[in-house]
Amino acid sequence: MDLIKKQLNITFLGTGTSQGIPMIASNDPVCLSKDLKDNRLRSSILISWGDFSFTVDCSLDFRQQMLRENVHSLNGVFFTHEHADHIGGLDDLRAFCYKIGEMPIYLNERTLKSLEKRFEYIFSNEHKYPGAPSVIPQIVDKAPFFVKGLEVIPIEVFHGNLPITAYRFADCAYLTDVKSVSEKEKLKLQNLEVLIVNALRIDEHPTHFNLQEALDFVLEISPKKAYFTHISHRLGFHSEVSKSLPNNVFLAYDGLKITV
Repeated sequence: MDLIKKQLNITFLGTGTSQGIPMIASNDPVCLSKDLKDNRLRSSILISWGDFSFTVDCSLDFRQQMLRENVHSLNGVFFTHEHADHIGGLDDLRAFCYKIGEMPIYLNERTLKSLEKRFEYIFSNEHKYPGAPSVIPQIVDKAPFFVKGLEVIPIEVFHGNLPITAYRFADCAYLTDVKSVSEKEKLKLQNLEVLIVNALRIDEHPTHFNLQEALDFVLEISPKKAYFTHISHRLGFHSEVSKSLPNNVFLAYDGLKITV
């Protein structure tokens, strides 16, 4: 089935790595920068079409991100994987659950099992806390599915040796914590308007693309535009790195809004 063409509005809620920038107890010059684009909360995006809004991941900074962007309604969350910087704000979904009741969350089986252990008071029928958010898990595998009229294509990528889930929404794809992608899964990334992908730092890393790997990936996938996210202070200053990038490649920053 062809992708449904819808205008997507994307807000970068956070563009930092797991420790954010500034990092606690760091005297690195980037952590001390006065440029607001060098201040990065944990990575997540808000994606909206029509009257619907979803986040990809629910970071440790979720509450702060929702307040900063004045988000008053949310229809669900797409989770990439179970690491703390991507799930830590789960409890703060309760504010939206007060409005809509149960909140759909889309995730693979391994991520769901991890959430059930770490947030037992949300998922356990026996021990569920009365004030906990009410969520409806929707298991995601590799098959496309529709959400509110939009086709969503899951993409298996590898975070080191850990298989995690990236997502394609119409002509935009969001890949975070990626180190490798199979040739078969790359086929799902053809003809993109926008590719959002991690670029952690200059030096190589065992579980994330570094800057050169991210640039090579963009060159291979050939989107019209690419935005780098999940950035650590070891990538360098936003203003300096931005000058070194190709004309169609940009460093994302917290609060950046784009339309696809």
